[in-house]
Amino acid sequence: MKRLAVVLAIFSCFRLFASDNRELEKRVMALSRQLRCLVCQNETLADSQAELAADLRKQIREQMRAGRNDTEIVAFLTDRYGDFVLYRPPLKPRTYVLWFGPFLLLGGGLFALYRSLKRRAANTG
Repeated sequence: MKRLAVVLAIFSCFRLFASDNRELEKRVMALSRQLRCLVCQNETLADSQAELAADLRKQIREQMRAGRNDTEIVAFLTDRYGDFVLYRPPLKPRTYVLWFGPFLLLGGGLFALYRSLKRRAANTG
C-alpha cells in the first residue's frame, strides 16, 4: 500500500510540474509575440526560427522562472536592445525613424519617380 501511495505522490508531482511548465510556456509565447526578432525584423520572437530568437525566448523563460514579471522583462530587453525590440515601439522622438521612416522612404521614392517621368516627358515632347 505504501508503494502505491509513493507512486501516486510521484505521479501527482509530475502532473503539477507539467502543468506549471505549460503555463510558463504560454506566458513565454504571449510575451514573445510582443517582441521583434532582431534578426528577421518582420517577425515576432514567437514566430522566428532564428537562433537569436530562440536564445531570447530561453532568456525570457529563465527570467520568468526567477520571478520577474512581464514589465520587468520588457524593460530589461529594451535597456539591452533598445525600443526596436518591441514589435510596437512607443511613439517618442527616439522612435520617429521606426514609425515614420518607411513613409518618408515611400514619399521620396514616389517623388523621384515623378521627377523622372516628368523629365522623360519633357525630353520626348
